[in-house]
Amino acid sequence: MSFFIHPTAIIDEGCKIGENTNIWHFSHIMPGAVIGEHCTIGQNVFVGANVVLGKCNKIQNNVSLYEGVICEDDVFIGPSAVFTNVINPRSAVVRKTEYKKTLIKKGASIGANATILCGITIGEYAFIGAGAVVTKSVAAYALVTGNPARQTGWISEYGHKLSFDTNGKAICAGSGQEYGLVDKKVTRTN
Repeated sequence: MSFFIHPTAIIDEGCKIGENTNIWHFSHIMPGAVIGEHCTIGQNVFVGANVVLGKCNKIQNNVSLYEGVICEDDVFIGPSAVFTNVINPRSAVVRKTEYKKTLIKKGASIGANATILCGITIGEYAFIGAGAVVTKSVAAYALVTGNPARQTGWISEYGHKLSFDTNGKAICAGSGQEYGLVDKKVTRTN
């Protein structure tokens, strides 16, 4: 296997790391974690037990991914983003059997300092703005911002805001890809 692990990183036994993945300074990967190929794990990242990261994920510095988080392929998580895994944590109450799953679907981006509450799904290519506090599931291609996070628009796979015409059609300014909006759902049409 060919991957890079910085000497200060802690990689526990029982995790899997894909080819061409880089794990940088002071990061900690717990047992049972699965990290796909071509991933970048930034400085001081915590990847909890049984977390699953698909291919080509970019996890920036100071991110905490707790048990229950699953990221599909091509996910970007910005610096200092935090994920939770228990709805009602208490120091004196053990809730390890109550961890909630959080699914981040293919191509989604999560901005710096965002907080993602557990038990939700972030849809394909959704974009979570910096500092957002996400308390409920987010639709594919949705742009959400604020605290609590609210949808403020739609975004393309290329990362450009989409403006739909009266026929529910939009073209990405960066890629020329075409999108359709029907019943509050966006799909790529070409």
